[in-house]
Amino acid sequence: MRIIRTILAVALVANLAACGLFDRQHSKFRSYDGPEVTQLLVKKADRKLYLLHGTTALKVYDIALGAEPIGHKEVEGDMRTPEGLYWIDRRNPDSNFHLSLGISYPNEADTARASTKGKLPGGDIFIHGQAGKNAGLPPDWTEGCIAVTDDEIEEIYAMVRNGTPIMILP
Repeated sequence: MRIIRTILAVALVANLAACGLFDRQHSKFRSYDGPEVTQLLVKKADRKLYLLHGTTALKVYDIALGAEPIGHKEVEGDMRTPEGLYWIDRRNPDSNFHLSLGISYPNEADTARASTKGKLPGGDIFIHGQAGKNAGLPPDWTEGCIAVTDDEIEEIYAMVRNGTPIMILP
């Protein structure tokens, strides 16, 4: 009886492995060989993220923003998503939000603006997935980041390179 159970357990593990269920870490990394993404454009009012090649939109995504979506991020903890021109400056394959791409906020002007208020500008602004973190929360639920679905961040992570400019409009 023990041998039969062992054989069944091994067969179950082999079937799960064949389906890719034990390879989640590897499966979130996709490849992309299409046109270069030359800029990202975020329209906060429309809750849209555009991946552009020149002036052509390669992909468009619905997004969630900071819990206080109106206005430019000014200080740490204000729950706003920044506005202005930034760059994708880092990648986090081990993000708590599945995958994430860092945005170069704060810039010198952001730091100076916060300093005049005697505050810090904040930081760690990313485009990231959900990883089940927004279940039951309002549509804008981040602390200032730009969120898409986990499937979408896998696609974006593959398409966008560090150094790509991102324009975030009100």
